[in-house]
Amino acid sequence: MSTPDPTFTARTLSDMRRALRHAWQVLRARGPSQFQFWLIALLIGIAAGFAALFFRKGIDWLQVMLYGVDDPRRLYTFAEALAWYWILIIPICGGLAVGIILNQFTPDGKVRAVADVISGAALDNGRVEVRAGLASAAASLITLGTGGSSGREGPVVHLAGVIATWISVRINANGVTGRDLLGCAVAAAVSASFNAPIAGALFAMEVVLRRFTVNGFAPIAIASVAGTVINRMEFGDITEFDVPMAPALEFYVELPAFLLLGLVCGVVAAVLIRAVFFAEDLGDVICGRLTVPRWLRPAIAGAMLGGLAIVFPHIIGVGYETTSAALTGDLLLNEAIVFAVLKVAAVAITLGGRMGGGIFSPSLMLGALTGLAFGLVATSLFPDVSGAHTIYALAGMGAVAAAVLGAPISTTLIVFELTGDWQTGLAVMVAVSTATALGTRLVTRSFFLTQLKRRGVHLAEGPQAYLLSMTAVTGLMRKAGDDSAPAEGAVRAMIDKGIHIDIGATLETAMPVFDAHAVNYVPVVAQGKDEGAPEYKGVLYHVDALKAFNMALAAISREDHG
Repeated sequence: MSTPDPTFTARTLSDMRRALRHAWQVLRARGPSQFQFWLIALLIGIAAGFAALFFRKGIDWLQVMLYGVDDPRRLYTFAEALAWYWILIIPICGGLAVGIILNQFTPDGKVRAVADVISGAALDNGRVEVRAGLASAAASLITLGTGGSSGREGPVVHLAGVIATWISVRINANGVTGRDLLGCAVAAAVSASFNAPIAGALFAMEVVLRRFTVNGFAPIAIASVAGTVINRMEFGDITEFDVPMAPALEFYVELPAFLLLGLVCGVVAAVLIRAVFFAEDLGDVICGRLTVPRWLRPAIAGAMLGGLAIVFPHIIGVGYETTSAALTGDLLLNEAIVFAVLKVAAVAITLGGRMGGGIFSPSLMLGALTGLAFGLVATSLFPDVSGAHTIYALAGMGAVAAAVLGAPISTTLIVFELTGDWQTGLAVMVAVSTATALGTRLVTRSFFLTQLKRRGVHLAEGPQAYLLSMTAVTGLMRKAGDDSAPAEGAVRAMIDKGIHIDIGATLETAMPVFDAHAVNYVPVVAQGKDEGAPEYKGVLYHVDALKAFNMALAAISREDHG
């Protein structure tokens, strides 16, 4: 038998390395082809699915270690048996660890979550912060493992965004490809978290990308399925909540009650959102006046949360046990109302105290409690024309979550996939639609878009608003001394009248100046030394600004309809 030629083997390996190197260069230079892109989407889906799984298992491990639970889904039952000082100490220690991590690895001491992923998709070509994102994932894992009253979907979505960003940077993905890869990662993470493949794909497009595109749907669906497979490999094909079959609705008579439930849920969702931002602003004021270091703020929030949990352990953690009790009707009316009020307070303390986590799971619990309370009242007033009060809990769960997220389509499907109950679909859709319609008028479309608006990012108004903030004046202005620039004397006269914009401005600042003064161009200046006279740098013509804005809108349109 002849032995392999070592020269031939070495030459073959060298050719393979050269071919792979060439393929990598082509991939970076020209972007992936459709087949390659789908393969990358599958790999991202698998990676994001495992990230979501490990995040969930990490929370479970921490709760087993700290609270001594043998089933993390029954956290408050085990917490009730603990000594009061452990219920107080555990979230304080968790908050202290969170504060140290965020202070060390983020520039502002804040956790990154879904709002930052939405902003990255719209404004940064599908990229998110990697270092701060990893720190936020660690901080949120500790928060949830030590009893923080928030959800795991926010940090998981951002962690998936970090994975997509890492890939996008290495293949030099353009904005369109980067956003699609981000959508793939988010879809897989949501699907793996909730065993909800349909809702995961729609969540990525409805909430994060905020657009439905034909080209993006196939890879996002592939990634979403991959994430679901990861979940089912570990947990099997089971729903998150076990909802008993309810009797049929008296549809034509009872539907008005679900319309009213939707309005109530819209108000409750707005209260939750405003409570979180009120707590955040109040925390800023108090910590500023008392000069509390930012790393200590989560520990103070943990102390408040622990003190509340001593009496009401139902509010700690993600809240699946209480949500399940609401969906099965195992709570009394007064319990449902009290737990709902306390949950709002606990979520506000957790997120306002910068402990980390998401808001989706808390909104599910709050919605189930609200729906149950409403259903207990409605069915007692009209027993002859009412279905089970648990149907109201199911509809309320979807309605509050939809209004909080501003995502009626994906939230409705998530509720169906979490419970496996498709028989009460009409009731859920009615409640979701009215809750979303009212909730989006009481806040800026959703929790996430309100969060971004508070940072000065106006995504809720659409691309015609946020594209202006993405276009810098420096790339469009005609420099001083250029042949196409107007006479310097005329420019100086405008500057003396106070008609000018700063060189660091964007079109968001420049366009109102054109409208206010009805001019064809605006001088661009830099602040003089020692606050002296502004230094003339160039001019921005109105026609150049409009042309750039129109090109940006056209690019968005091509992406939406391509």
